[in-house]
Amino acid sequence: MNEIWYKGIVTKIVNETHNTRRFWIQIPELTDFSFKPGQFITFDLPIHEKKNKRWRSYSIASHPDGSNEIELVIVLLEGGLGSTYLFNEIKEGSELNLRGPLGVFTLPEHMDRDIFFICTGTGIAPFRSMVKYLEEQQLPHPDMHLIFGTRYIKDLLYADEMRSLAERMPKFHYHPTLSRETDGWQGSRGYVHEVYESLLADKRPAHFFLCGWKQMIDEAKQRIQAMGYDRKDIHLELYG
Repeated sequence: MNEIWYKGIVTKIVNETHNTRRFWIQIPELTDFSFKPGQFITFDLPIHEKKNKRWRSYSIASHPDGSNEIELVIVLLEGGLGSTYLFNEIKEGSELNLRGPLGVFTLPEHMDRDIFFICTGTGIAPFRSMVKYLEEQQLPHPDMHLIFGTRYIKDLLYADEMRSLAERMPKFHYHPTLSRETDGWQGSRGYVHEVYESLLADKRPAHFFLCGWKQMIDEAKQRIQAMGYDRKDIHLELYG
């Protein structure tokens, strides 16, 4: 586990949706911030006297590219001290204390069966990192399905980029799924669960990666096991 704290400089901020922002952060002490796709960093934010109550973790949304800059995508949580601080106080040029990379939510060593990336909201971040890395490195991989659930079209993150990746990568399939959109949406409706259950009607071997809100993850774990899959097939990263 990486216990070293670094100084990060915010180089760019972009409003992605009405309540999410993309933050680019450079770590000047390093020439290469080396990490595995799927890992996260932890900030120490000045929001509490107790150390462990100041720490907030975010998955890295960019892929390892040999540089010392990473991208995060962060949602403003109602009443959330960490995200409120980042949205209100942090500007381009601001400094943040961070450590990482951390976590074991990474691609399987043996990619011998289909992979289902199931996420809600900013839970898409680690999967974006994984898929872009596989494309960039031209690594062989099985069929991969990214099932991204949110409420409305306006809440979709990285939508154009994911469609573009799906066009370039024959084995990457993008399934945006909206639970509340009514006007002009031609894609999947409802929740992520119906999508993977339908795709896996044949019960073929698969790896499942779940990232997002606890409610979605809890339900997905139950449903995937009810389909006959083993708990060892399920990997998860919890948000909130």
